[in-house]
Amino acid sequence: MQKMSSAAFADTKPHYELLDGLRGVAALLVIWYHVFEGFATSPYDQQFNHGYLAVDFFFILSGFVIGYAYDDRWPAGKITLRSFFKRRLIRLHPMVVMGTALGAVAFCLQGSEKWDHTQVAPVWVWAAFALGCFLLPAVPGTNPEVRGNGEMYPLNGPSWSLFFEYIGNILYALFIRRLNVRWLSVLVAASAVGLAWFGIGNGSGYGHLGVGWSLSGNNLLGGTLRLMFAFPAGLLMSRVFKPVHIRGAFWLCGAAVAVLLAVPHIGGADAPWMNGAYDAVCVIFVFPLLVWLGASGRTTDNVSSRICKFLGDISYPLYIVHYPSMYLFYAWVWNNGLTFGQVWPVALALFFGNILLAYLCLKLYDEPLRRWLARCR
Repeated sequence: MQKMSSAAFADTKPHYELLDGLRGVAALLVIWYHVFEGFATSPYDQQFNHGYLAVDFFFILSGFVIGYAYDDRWPAGKITLRSFFKRRLIRLHPMVVMGTALGAVAFCLQGSEKWDHTQVAPVWVWAAFALGCFLLPAVPGTNPEVRGNGEMYPLNGPSWSLFFEYIGNILYALFIRRLNVRWLSVLVAASAVGLAWFGIGNGSGYGHLGVGWSLSGNNLLGGTLRLMFAFPAGLLMSRVFKPVHIRGAFWLCGAAVAVLLAVPHIGGADAPWMNGAYDAVCVIFVFPLLVWLGASGRTTDNVSSRICKFLGDISYPLYIVHYPSMYLFYAWVWNNGLTFGQVWPVALALFFGNILLAYLCLKLYDEPLRRWLARCR
């Protein structure tokens, strides 16, 4: 731990560098998960399959970091509800707006059409844009749900996880921070049971935990279970954390995250419980262990420090701005019946192009705007 990230407020605590780096690794893997999503004919045959679990990893990291950063400030009166919410809004919301704006541009470039090629009137594109900027979900089947596939945020799908992240922050500030270790452990254990039941019992209908992105079906229940285990679990770990000695923690944990998120779907339509069990084990047991080990490790050379800092700085911008280009990529692939073997150079360019886009958004928009907002009263 121990350098201050350029993406942080000047008065925040030093960051856990390795956790910043691991967040970046997971964000990179999400891009490849979404690339390969364009070539899957069902949830069961996607080769690069488990990138959706990055959201659970992010929630655990968020709980851990917020507990570390703020838990001891409430009793000392160093932070109030107003200042906490202001900090979190300044940290998260500028990129929510940017992701929504890029999504609106991508939708218009596609001809403002739903997935079934039904034309969408400009007024409903503006409505979807306004809802997205305020992080208000679109109701499936209504006019602002402009893509017609049930997404909460049809202009920028990944914003759904920010919807739950905001809920987690609100619950933390109002209620969860007040729980002692014993009651927090009870909440984590109960949520773990619910999450395991949802995964093994195929609550999503597709044998996975990749839910929460819509208000339809069991998405709201599944997304809530994912949040209510992962965020409090991270918070609990921050309160009882005692580092263990581990060498090469970033490289070991980073490789583990990459492998776990890249594993193909386990089992098939006839045994959905197998993949659900894999998801539950990763989220409930393996991810907390990786966060614990990552928080225990230290960078020991300038190269590792720079890699972790860069990955940490771009992780959130990369996650929230990459998906609009995926909409364009999917339309091109599907309309022309292309295979990955035919388009892999474009996929590679998409990967690096989104890293560049995230970096530019960070340096030219996000950081300057957050510095300005932090000065405003």
